[in-house]
Amino acid sequence: MTSNYNSIMETRDIISLISKIREKVNRFIVAEMGKHGIDGIGTSHGDIIYALFKKPRLTMADISKSIRKDKSTVTALVDKLVRLGYVTKERDREDTRIVYVALTDKGSELKPIFESISKEMLDLFYLNISEKEKEELLHVLKKIYSNF
Repeated sequence: MTSNYNSIMETRDIISLISKIREKVNRFIVAEMGKHGIDGIGTSHGDIIYALFKKPRLTMADISKSIRKDKSTVTALVDKLVRLGYVTKERDREDTRIVYVALTDKGSELKPIFESISKEMLDLFYLNISEKEKEELLHVLKKIYSNF
């Protein structure tokens, strides 16, 4: 009876556990950025910078879609990155409703640091996890994600 109850509780606690893992990963990333002298930006800012590493000039709408955050949130995040000197904003000349965001040289210099932090984080994340377990985890999480 007890093992059945524990099994049910563990199953119900998965969402909480996923949330706690996310918090730990975010804290790890922010701490590692601090070690490299990158202060004042969080993981959501990092999502924008990563999107710009892939394509160096994006519209605010493209960024919003890419990082799955609403436009007002993206605007606040981008404005902070502008203040910190990592990106620039520029209105489209023909359609002033369109705003482009691009990395500055200072923003581009983050790429090797972000790649290093990402590698360290993934090495820690998957420590003692087999390739088969990684594949199974990804498969199950994709199924859960598609339920919403």
